[in-house]
Parts: sequence; structure tokens; C-alpha cells
Amino acid sequence: MKIALLSRNAKLYSTRRLKEAAEERGHDVQTIDVLRAYMNIASHHPTIHYKGEAIEGIDAVIPRIGASVTFYGAAVLRQFEMMGVYPLNESVAITRSRDKLRSLQLLSRKGIGLPLTGFASKPDDIKDMIKMVGGAPLVVKLLEGTQGIGVVLAETQKAAESVIEGFMGVKANILVQEYIKESKGADIRCFVIGNKVVASMQRKAAPGEFRSNLHRGGTSSLIRITPEERSTAVRAAKIMGLNVAGVDLLRSNHGPVVMEVNSSPGLEGIEKATGKDIAGQVIDYIEKNAKAGNTKTKGQG
Repeated sequence: MKIALLSRNAKLYSTRRLKEAAEERGHDVQTIDVLRAYMNIASHHPTIHYKGEAIEGIDAVIPRIGASVTFYGAAVLRQFEMMGVYPLNESVAITRSRDKLRSLQLLSRKGIGLPLTGFASKPDDIKDMIKMVGGAPLVVKLLEGTQGIGVVLAETQKAAESVIEGFMGVKANILVQEYIKESKGADIRCFVIGNKVVASMQRKAAPGEFRSNLHRGGTSSLIRITPEERSTAVRAAKIMGLNVAGVDLLRSNHGPVVMEVNSSPGLEGIEKATGKDIAGQVIDYIEKNAKAGNTKTKGQG
């Protein structure tokens, strides 16, 4: 099988592991810097070119598209879909999950547990919005933030008002969420492939920090998840339309709540915490499912 791996950096752990796992199984892998690919959007013969040559004969594409290049990366992936190439995750599912507001609305509509969440452009009454999500302490998040950047814990009413006013002063789109105190700065990353959680780890915030992201100095460890947490993670990935996803959960007093569904989950933390060959399982999934034109959207949406 010939596999295209869309990644801006061939040296990244996740990119290297996926390439190694595919090659160990006898597949031919081409790593493509998505920003350097360019497209001919022709109805009779859509093509993608890279470094002066047309990319041809690809059977499957693995998108490892960073949040900062979602727009162009999704366009390149959509072009592969138009060419009948099987995508591990589809372009429409990636753009859906990257829009934090849209993804929370979709999860909410399907009854998935979420933290109380407020969204506003220019609220006439910031105090009322704070009250709406249960008051301080609360978490204010930039809609476009990743890896814990643009996430602020406001511990008092005054701090919450100041942070919200500050973000709105620079015309930023923000979410305001209740702070789940009982999670004690820890979250659970569930790695979903197909209809199964294949691995899970707990991420614990560094001392003095409330964000558990490994990029922010958090630590990871093995954890046994409950059947309810397992079911919530699988359902959340399915609602987003993702075949492979990292679903981040918090343990709250009213059951698991979903913080985020990640369409390009990193492999390093979860492989090291669990000792499992997650990259190999991703390739196994592609081998079972990759058929020409096997895309729900056929490149649309």
C-alpha cells in the first residue's frame, strides 16, 4: 500500500512512529509538508503536486495537520478525497473538531457530558454570563488556542471580569467554562481508534499549574478508565466523525465530562505511559479499512 503522511515536520515523534510502523508492515510511505503541496482543482482530473511532481498512486492518507494550518491542510486533504484516496480522518471531521464552539454544540446535542459553558461576543452583562456558568472560579479559553495556550483560570469574580474584558478588548473569541474542582488538575486522555479506546492515560498538572497538558510540564501515567468513560470517549469521537481521536475527559461529580476531541492526537505521551504500539494499531486500522473512495463525504462539506 502507498501511504501519504501529511506532516510539517518529518522529525516529530508521532510522524516518525507512524512512518516506521507502516514501513515495518511493508508499506511505502511518503511524508508531505502540507503547506508545500499545491493543487489543480479540475473536475475531470484533480491532482496534487509536491516538489514539482504530481502525487500519484496513493491508497491512503494520514493527516497530521497542526491547528495553525487547519484551513490549508484540510483543503489538501479534501483534494485527496476528491481523488478517491482513503483518509484516516476526513477533512470535514477535522474542521468540525477544530472549531471548539461547534464541537461542543454537537456533543451537547447528543447528550455528552460537558462542563457548563458560555460563549458570547459582546455580552451586555459580563456578571450575568459569569453567573450563568456557576460563578468563579472559572476557566476562560481562547477559541483558537492549542496545547493549553490561551487558557486562564480566574479564581475570583473580579479576576473573571477582568480576564473576559481583556480578551474582548482585543476582539478574541472566547469560551467561559465552569472549573471542575474535583478533577484536581488531572484529566484523562483516551486514544480512540475505530469504535474502541485502545489506550488511556492520566495527565496531571505540574505543581502550581492547573493545565494538565504535557506541553505545559504535566506528567502522564497509566490509568484504568470506567465503562462510562470508555463509552463517552467512543461516542464523542463518533459524533465528530473521527476514526482516530484523542478524547480528553475530566472526572466530575456528575460523571465524565468532555473537554476536547483532538483529531491529531500525539503518540509520544500515550505510547510511553502505556507501553503500547499505538502507531501500529493505527496502521492496522488503515489496512482493514482503506478502500478507494471509502469516504463518507467524497470530499464534500
